[in-house]
Amino acid sequence: MTYVVEPLPLDDLPRRLFVCTPTRLTTWLDCPRRYRMTYLDRPSPQRGPPWAHNSVGASVHTALASWWRLRLRDRTVRRAGDLLERGFLTDGFRDDAQLALHRGRARAMVASYVARLDPEDEPIGVERTVSIRTETLAASGRVDRLDLRPTGDGAEHDAELVVVDYKSGRRVLDVDDARSSLPLALYALAASRTLRRTCRRVELHHLPTGRVLRWEHTDESLAGELRRAEHAGAEARDASETPDDDARFPPRPGAHCGWCDYQRLCPEGRSAAPSRRPWDGLDS
Repeated sequence: MTYVVEPLPLDDLPRRLFVCTPTRLTTWLDCPRRYRMTYLDRPSPQRGPPWAHNSVGASVHTALASWWRLRLRDRTVRRAGDLLERGFLTDGFRDDAQLALHRGRARAMVASYVARLDPEDEPIGVERTVSIRTETLAASGRVDRLDLRPTGDGAEHDAELVVVDYKSGRRVLDVDDARSSLPLALYALAASRTLRRTCRRVELHHLPTGRVLRWEHTDESLAGELRRAEHAGAEARDASETPDDDARFPPRPGAHCGWCDYQRLCPEGRSAAPSRRPWDGLDS
């Protein structure tokens, strides 16, 4: 007996999932042209020089992650500072004097933050990868820190997850930064799915000021953020099917263009803002 397999009509074929990180989604939302240059163009366009403020941020994040991985008895303020200095990145600074100044400031910032922590208050995850999958989207990313904190009467079964994101930049933050952050909302959803515990609270820990900006999501607000992510992912996926079509990757020029790695390749970006020097993101 001969079987004839009829091909499915193209319209009935399932669409591929858009596989991404929160950063990839926010890049699309910020500027589709930068998205194409970052993720699609081959060969990849040459980026601009490294940024000194990124070196500071990455060094601070690495030091804090390493501190939590130490044995309990070694989690001291001094060790946190030593970890920062040992792994401090040197890219983007104007000169050795500026590098030394900001390495010292970063050490003081990390030490001040760690001094307010309880070394025994073990996080449930440090640089933990979490993921979420829907009918159209598969997103994953690494959370700076995941805490498990008691609620209600403090019983363990009432504990809930809290997403903690470190910030080391000079920009002053407020609660709206935590409320409106798509990456934080996705981390909360993904942590809840991955670890099978409730996760609605997200926090930005701004190390330069010591402020903690908290936001408590609802099921409805998280669902809204997930819809926003799915919509952005669908737009990026559809545009990526015709990467040579400039109209599908319009620039979104503004003051932020001065910080773009590809500004020199974008006429609209060059017109929108002056180019920034690699160390302009520092406070001096």
